[in-house]
Formats: sequence, structure tokens, C-alpha cells
Amino acid sequence: MAQVQLSAGPVEYTDTGGEGPVLVFVHGLLMNGTAWRNILDDLGRDFRCVCPTLPLGGHRLPMNPDADLSLTGIAKLLAEFIERLDLAAVTIVQNDWGGAQVLVATSDTTRLAGLVLTSCEAFDVYPPVPARVIVLAGRIPGGLRLAMAVLNTRLGRRGPGAWGWMSKRPIPDAIVDDWFRPATEQPQIRRDLRKYVLGVPPSAELLAIAQRSTGFTKPVTVAWATEDRMFPVALGRRLAATFPHSRFVEITDSYTLIAEDQPQQLITAIRGHFGPAQ
Repeated sequence: MAQVQLSAGPVEYTDTGGEGPVLVFVHGLLMNGTAWRNILDDLGRDFRCVCPTLPLGGHRLPMNPDADLSLTGIAKLLAEFIERLDLAAVTIVQNDWGGAQVLVATSDTTRLAGLVLTSCEAFDVYPPVPARVIVLAGRIPGGLRLAMAVLNTRLGRRGPGAWGWMSKRPIPDAIVDDWFRPATEQPQIRRDLRKYVLGVPPSAELLAIAQRSTGFTKPVTVAWATEDRMFPVALGRRLAATFPHSRFVEITDSYTLIAEDQPQQLITAIRGHFGPAQ
């Protein structure tokens, strides 16, 4: 695990290296870069795959106390990460979180070559309705600590309306333990998580950001799980329709975490973004 010091604090990442096109993988809330582990061996043969762990609650290293960890703040942090590593012609591959759209609406996009957006937040769906309990918990003293305790139960991890709606198939306990441990054990990580969940703009501002993101004219692939319980497939079709150069791909037999449920379908969708040669 490598580490880079950014304006908000340290960010850990993995990098497969190589000379192929650069893919920067963006995970969701209470996860880290291991969310992409099931597809990296395949894609790493032809692409340089970079997986940062963003400060969304699954990060191990606390951010600076004065860091801007709002939705727009973390989107700008992602742009800073790409610039600091001097990555060029980057395709962002995103799941669950919706920061890529915010990045293209609020930051310089000259280092980007395209987007692959997979079952994720969009428009004013930040977060989806079932996940808004995390926002409510962030508003109550001690609420996030309690929320993590609930998520660490069997019902919290696999129950309907909880983490069980994230993937159709159980995620290995060791992986989920790794995702949840920082916010369970470290008050500073919960502080960072609270900043994020309470820093999501109101709906009107989110919709204005979504409108600005339509100015991104590079290729966009929207790959969506047709059985998604968190983000209905209609949301994905609407998202694809907003970009001038986009294609929509249906992922079958999967919930939100497509890299868990259908890694091969996701690999095919990502390779298809670059055309038949890839």
C-alpha cells in the first residue's frame, strides 16, 4: 500500500503500474480500495489500475482536523490525487459513491479521458433512501458509533434494507471487517465520516451540479445492475442520457456492488468502454 500526502491529509492507494491506459477506481461509503479486488488481476494485464482509499469512513489514516470532507471537498481531493500522481488520460471507474460527476462539474478535467459509472449516486440521490440512516446517525452525538455497532451485526451486514442490499452474494467477512474496522474503532475516522455525511449539499445544489456535469464531452459508460435495490435502473438510464457521448450497459443478477456479484460482466463493460481491442 502506497501513500500520498494531499492537502486534506494522507491517502493510501494501490497501483498495479504498467504502460496501459490508466484506470482510477473509486469506491463507496465505508469501503476501501479492496472493493475492486475481484477485477484487478484481469484488468491489470492491459491497464494501469490505481485504487485510492478516499476518506469515506473505510480509510485507516485520519484526515487533517480542518480538512474539507464535504461531497465537493472529497471530489476535489480525488482530482488532487490524480494530479499529484501525475496521471494522464485517466478513466475514472466509480461504484456506489457519486463523486466522479461532482469532479467533472467542479474541477479541471484535462487529465480525464472518460468515465465508467457503475450503480452509484446521481442527481439528488446522495445517499439513497436506505442509507440515510447514516446521515441521521451523524447528527446525533455518538450516533455513528452506534450505527457501526449495528452494521457489525449479522442483520446489519446481510439484512434487507441494510448492507444486505449492497450485494446479492455475501462478501467475505475479512473484507467487510477491513471496511468497517476504521469507523468502528477510531473516533477520528468517525469524525471524518461525520464531516462527509453532514456535508452533502441540499437537493437544489446537487441538481445544479448534475446539470454542470453534462458539459463533460468525453466518453462515458454507465453500467448498472438491473436488480439494484439502492439505485433503481431508471436512475442509471437517466444518468446515461445526460452525457453527450455515453452508452448504457445492463448488468444482470447483481445488486449495487457489481464487482462482488458480477465481476466478469463488469470487466467486459470496462473493456468495452475502450472498444473491441481491449
